Amino acid sequence: MKKTITLEAIDPLEIYGSGNRIFEALCSYFPDLKAVARGNEIHLEGSGEDIDNFSGKLDALIERRSHRMNLTPYDVEELFDGETPYDKYMLRGDAVIVYGTDGKPIKARNRTQEAMVSAYFANDLIFATGPAGTGKTYIAIALAVRALKNREVKRIILTRPAVEAGERLGFLPGDLKDKLDPYLQPLYDALGDMIPSKKLQGFIEDGTIQIAPLAYMRGRTLDRACVILDEAQNTNLGQLKMFLTRMGRDAKFIVTGDATQIDLPHKEESGLLKGMELTKGIPGIGCITFSNEDIVRHPLVTKIVRAFDRL
Repeated sequence: MKKTITLEAIDPLEIYGSGNRIFEALCSYFPDLKAVARGNEIHLEGSGEDIDNFSGKLDALIERRSHRMNLTPYDVEELFDGETPYDKYMLRGDAVIVYGTDGKPIKARNRTQEAMVSAYFANDLIFATGPAGTGKTYIAIALAVRALKNREVKRIILTRPAVEAGERLGFLPGDLKDKLDPYLQPLYDALGDMIPSKKLQGFIEDGTIQIAPLAYMRGRTLDRACVILDEAQNTNLGQLKMFLTRMGRDAKFIVTGDATQIDLPHKEESGLLKGMELTKGIPGIGCITFSNEDIVRHPLVTKIVRAFDRL
C-alpha cells in the first residue's frame, strides 16, 4: 500500500527537524515502513496498519508543535510511551545527567532538582529561582553539556550580567576580559567539572562554548543552542526581555537567579520575578522554585541562609 501525506500550513523543517533528526526518529519506530520526505510531501509504502499508525503519530506531532516553540526527537519518544527520557531513567534508578571529568555521575540530588530536569525536557524555556547553594546553575550546565554531547545542540552559551557585588570593575587589573572573568568564573568552574580542561579550552576557542556578559547578547539570534542566563536577579526587565528574545530555532533557554541576592543599586529594578510573572502560563515555559531545604552545599550554608532571611 502507498500513501502520500502533504504538509499544509506548516514549514516542513519544523516537523522534520534540523538534519531530518525528528523525521528519522519517527521513522525508527516503523522499521517495515518505507518513508521518504521530499519537500512538504511524505511518501509512504508499507502495510495499511503501519501507514495509519504513522499518519496518526505525525498528526499528533504537528498538534504538539502548535503548542511548542520547537520540537526535538524526545517529543517523538513521548508520543510512543508517554514518558520523557528523564522519567524513564529515573524509574530505572539511573538519574545520571552526565559524568564528571573524575568519572563520578552528576545527577539530581533532590526532588526540586528532579523537577528542574523534567521541566527542561518538557519546555523550551525554564526559570529556576531560589537561594544560593541549591544547584540551580550546576544542574543547568549539566543539562547543557549533556545536550552538547548528545548533539541535540551545536553550542552552549553561558551569560551573566556584569554587576558588582560590592566591588567596582574599574578597580580590577587587566583588560576587559580580565575584568569580566571573575564574574564568569563560577561558570568556568562548573564546566571544568564536566569537560576535560584541554577539550573545554578547544570548545571555547572554536566557539562551541561561549561565555560572555549579558550585554554581548544584544542583536544575536541563538539557534540550536542551550543558553543559560545566570544571576538573572541582576537584570532589569528590559535586559531580561532582550535576552529571552534571542531565542532561535531548536534552542533551549534556562534562566537562574536568587531574588534575595540582588546587587543592583535599586533592588526594585530587578526584572527576574516580574519577567516570570509576565510569562506565567505561556505554553513551553516552566518555572521551578527552590527553597532553603534544597541547599546541597555544606550544611552550614542552610543555617546561614536562614539566619540572613530573618533580617
